[in-house]
Amino acid sequence: MAEAAMQHPVAEPDMLSLRVLARLLDYPSAELQAAAPELIEILDGERRWTPALRTRLMDWCQRLMEADLMELQAEYVALFDKGRSTSLLLFEHVHGESRDRGQAMVDLMAEYSAAGFELDARELPDYLPLFLEYLSTRPEADIGRWLGEIRHILALIAARLEERDADHTLVPLSLLALIGAEGDVEAHRETVKEEAPDDTPEALDEVWEEEAVRFSADSDQDCALQSAEGRRLAERKQSVPSDPVKIMPGSGSTDRALTDR
Repeated sequence: MAEAAMQHPVAEPDMLSLRVLARLLDYPSAELQAAAPELIEILDGERRWTPALRTRLMDWCQRLMEADLMELQAEYVALFDKGRSTSLLLFEHVHGESRDRGQAMVDLMAEYSAAGFELDARELPDYLPLFLEYLSTRPEADIGRWLGEIRHILALIAARLEERDADHTLVPLSLLALIGAEGDVEAHRETVKEEAPDDTPEALDEVWEEEAVRFSADSDQDCALQSAEGRRLAERKQSVPSDPVKIMPGSGSTDRALTDR
């Protein structure tokens, strides 16, 4: 599979479903199609999701396995490689390409390192599949807090993918379901319907024109700004949230292994 190479602790057996979600966001490949039965088996054992949601995820895996690979790849490129509205880079939805995003990624890298999660790839740290790999190594309390912190981003991505009628909507939706926050998507649906397309040639040209000045600063104060996301990450090390978000309980779990590919 197109999985980023990395070194990390062994995932908690009952959270391998997070790795499945990461794989479902991979660029489609023959390896991904071959792994579909294994993904289905792990999803079937994840009792934190409702039967209806598990069925939708497993049906998606079945479609991936049976579809024409070139068509899957073309659809993926159209969905994720044109425009930024459905970007899988989490902080892009908060900071765009500003300096604040760079600081947020530095702080996230520090979180990874502190947890013994060392990257051995060129992927950016806020890449959602990579982030899910990290979460799969963490205790439930940490997973719940992290998902709570990015729930607004997940809900926005889910609404945008839903508007494009993409199966990939199921990934952020499933993550929100883990903390009982599926309803967050509703707040974004009307706004998303009114958004101008960002994947047209004209929109892409405009992005390129803006790129040259995206990182310029108007003053020394601008250069010294710390991102809100970065400050929150640092503060997490010093305090425990008074009302932590918890993972939804399940009626059972799976101890099957999802092999690294």
